[in-house]
Amino acid sequence: MFQIRWLWRNIERKYRVALIVALILSAGTSVMLVINPFLSAKLIDDVIIPQNPDPLLPLLFSMLAVQVLRQGMRYVMVILLERSAQHLMFNLRVHLFTVLQHQEMRFFDRNRTGDLMTRLSADLDWCRHFTAFLTYQVVDSVVMFVATLTMFFCVSWQLTLALLAVTPLLMLITKLYSKKVHPLFVGMRDRLSDLNTAAQENIAGNRVVKAFAREDYERERFHERNQEYRDANLDINKLWLTFFPMIEVLANAMTLITIFFGGALIIMGQLHPGPGAFSPGDLTIFTSLSWALANPMRNLGTLINDLQRFGASATKIIEVYYGRPLIVDRPDAESHPHMEGRIAFRDVSFSFGGVQVLKDVSFEVEPGQTVAIMGPTGSGKTTLINLLARFYDADSGEILVDGCNVHMWKLQELRRGIGTATQDVFLFSDTVEGNIAFGNQSLSEVEARDFARRAAADEFVVKMPEGYDTIVGERGVGLSGGQKQRIALARAMAVEPAILVLDDSSSALDYATD
Repeated sequence: MFQIRWLWRNIERKYRVALIVALILSAGTSVMLVINPFLSAKLIDDVIIPQNPDPLLPLLFSMLAVQVLRQGMRYVMVILLERSAQHLMFNLRVHLFTVLQHQEMRFFDRNRTGDLMTRLSADLDWCRHFTAFLTYQVVDSVVMFVATLTMFFCVSWQLTLALLAVTPLLMLITKLYSKKVHPLFVGMRDRLSDLNTAAQENIAGNRVVKAFAREDYERERFHERNQEYRDANLDINKLWLTFFPMIEVLANAMTLITIFFGGALIIMGQLHPGPGAFSPGDLTIFTSLSWALANPMRNLGTLINDLQRFGASATKIIEVYYGRPLIVDRPDAESHPHMEGRIAFRDVSFSFGGVQVLKDVSFEVEPGQTVAIMGPTGSGKTTLINLLARFYDADSGEILVDGCNVHMWKLQELRRGIGTATQDVFLFSDTVEGNIAFGNQSLSEVEARDFARRAAADEFVVKMPEGYDTIVGERGVGLSGGQKQRIALARAMAVEPAILVLDDSSSALDYATD
């Protein structure tokens, strides 16, 4: 299974060792389960039936020692598993966040925010669940089944074969269930993504919802997504309930087989006493451990459920994990320590979604020159900015900065030289000063205030409760549109760019301030 191999490659070497040790401890504790039933058999055959108290205390002490040792090993096992899982989650989160940071704009055009958040939260948690829980559950089930089966064969191969008669039918049911449940889990994962996206969009756009009094519509929209997710879960539960009774009946049938055949073997042993005869102590081993043979079969459906859910979630994470942007630094990209700000567009054409936005656009801007580009809505003004900073690549033509094609610039150097203030302002949940200094972390407090004054922001900032230390809410909640635009303009100027681009950045300002 590719998802498991991918997960293993992302576990650090020392935590791989910890995971292996934990699984060895899991196997060891599963094997130890057969010891106490064996000692119980000795207690019946050597102490209770012959009325011989001499071995009683050693047997009881041994049973207690085995249980204490087993619980201690389980404790260490859980710690090692959880440490491995948590460090894996930490590394995956860092890697996925780094991948998202370097993705191009087209990636975010294709993927919804709610879906990406689901991948970074719920889907990642299933990776932790697999590492910390499913791995040892599988090992427990397999080792417990094999150890119990070995013990049973050593005691009575006839009764063991009778118990195994139900196994082929159980395997057939499990395979059929696994085949049917996989597409249901994929569908459920998609419905969860739709639900999170609906919630995220509503929360982000709550002001628009209230402005148009569309609360009822949004509630109905969310209700539909919630209902779809609920129905997807119910479909899985219905399928599970179809197969679960059959698995449960077959598992419980082992107890009946044990009592019936075991009792018959004891009666035969009493009729024909001698070495190797089936004893009451032997029957105790079977009755004490029949659950250890039945439980792995009983848990098979649950394990398959969780494995299928992990597979669906891991697949979604892998899509992001291996996602690589097309807009990257060329191997032969040139270094430009300083940008003068000379711009040239030469026969540039660009299409988006099959619609041509720009066609054969050409113009030049010299350093220090101010150029205004006018046009109706949708004519491609903002597209020019996106092409200049290489958020997108042009279909044809070339864009030059300081006489060098933007493809030959290193992305970091190119974008650091361009300061942009747009109509759609995004402010981080930080102080006013922190937002102004976002692009230039070395900015002093005095310099930040100077740029605020240039952007006509100082006048209202100093009147805020904490001044420049006032925390701006998410997306600038609590500020007017004009105030947000002035802070964004100060942020753009603070990087002291060679090219300053204002994309309708004063649309919310009053006439005097503009």
